[in-house]
Amino acid sequence: MTIIAALAREPHSNFQFQQVSLAELRPDEILVEIRGVGICHTDIAARDGIYGLPYPIVLGHEGSGVVTTVGAGVTTVAPGDHVVVSFNSCGRCTSCTSGNPAYCRDFAVENYIGTRPDGSRALESEAGPVYSHFFGQSSFATHAVVNQRNVVAVDADLKLAQLGPLGCGLQTGAGAVMRSMRCHAGSSLIILGAGPVGLAAVMAARIQGCSPILVVEPHEARRTMATDMGATHTIDPTADGDLAEGVRRIVPGGVDYVFDTTGRVDVIRSAIAAVGCNAVLGLVGVPSDFPSTFR
Repeated sequence: MTIIAALAREPHSNFQFQQVSLAELRPDEILVEIRGVGICHTDIAARDGIYGLPYPIVLGHEGSGVVTTVGAGVTTVAPGDHVVVSFNSCGRCTSCTSGNPAYCRDFAVENYIGTRPDGSRALESEAGPVYSHFFGQSSFATHAVVNQRNVVAVDADLKLAQLGPLGCGLQTGAGAVMRSMRCHAGSSLIILGAGPVGLAAVMAARIQGCSPILVVEPHEARRTMATDMGATHTIDPTADGDLAEGVRRIVPGGVDYVFDTTGRVDVIRSAIAAVGCNAVLGLVGVPSDFPSTFR
């Protein structure tokens, strides 16, 4: 089968659309016709060589689409099902069998090597090998080969083209608040950055019953969205003065939780100055020089 894919050929280059050949599905694999896909900073970092992946490679890890074909061993979905695609996991390790696939022992092999875990490839071009299986999907293409472990069926009446970011950005923000940090009702939370991940955290914090929910974001439109989604206070770091002082005017004793999506050391340090006793700091926007960040 021939599909169209957006290939990354070298760091800091434009994606190039090209026809590539798709190999026959294996028994545990699913072919998804992609209807929508988000683009994440992780895709750009991968394109630019941060993860050391081989080129040319098809990236993309926030896909949604329709199942067209399933392997003989697939039991969870059928052709015609609408699905959201997320990361892959082995299904065998202790983390996977205890319901924590995000901490899969073989997470890197399942998602970050540009091939299936056994080193085989699903894509080829006239010029030679094409690497894929990024986050178990490589959804910057008309079709993606995925595993039944990393697809979730969704209602057919939902707007499928808009659901791709559920597979990464939205579950990252919501999962951090609801599962990783386990913010409890009545706790105070400051969210640094109101992009998709930060806004997902806002919605999750509202569901959890957090109060107050503070959002730090320089863009007015995003601050407005954060308020609409449940933030009780928003702070413009470019105009509202010292961040820690501003936070402590709202929460004199300091906040219980900090969730950073920016990766900016100056912002993180300012927020740390506004925490209370036994506060929890969650980082998903990890600084590029993390070991020296808090020296």
